[in-house]
Amino acid sequence: MTVNPGGRPCTLVVCRGCCCGSARKHPETDHEGQLATLLRAAEASGGALVARTTDCLGPCRQSNVIVVQPSTRGRARGGRPLWLGWALDNDIPDLVTEYALAGGPGVAELPAALDLHRITPPRLPTTARARR
Repeated sequence: MTVNPGGRPCTLVVCRGCCCGSARKHPETDHEGQLATLLRAAEASGGALVARTTDCLGPCRQSNVIVVQPSTRGRARGGRPLWLGWALDNDIPDLVTEYALAGGPGVAELPAALDLHRITPPRLPTTARARR
């Protein structure tokens, strides 16, 4: 387990909006089980990992979407949020948590199995960027 003293830990943002997490769109995926795995890993990490859900991250055609946000240490080393799509297989939560606990973006090497799920983040409309 990686601990991030004096900084923010790696954070997993799990989309659970209109398409992601939907048995209607992806009936073959254990959405509740995937989310439970991610939340349990964060709880068991002793603060080395945070997991949370959000309504909609945007790229619905690539659902299920998970964003791995770098820790303070990872960001200082050049890490940027990693967007993963098509996270439909039941092994994805374990791969994501192992990567995040190893340090995540900017610290750990991205496993090839996760690299296959990398997607381009959606662009915010100009007005949304201006409000930030």
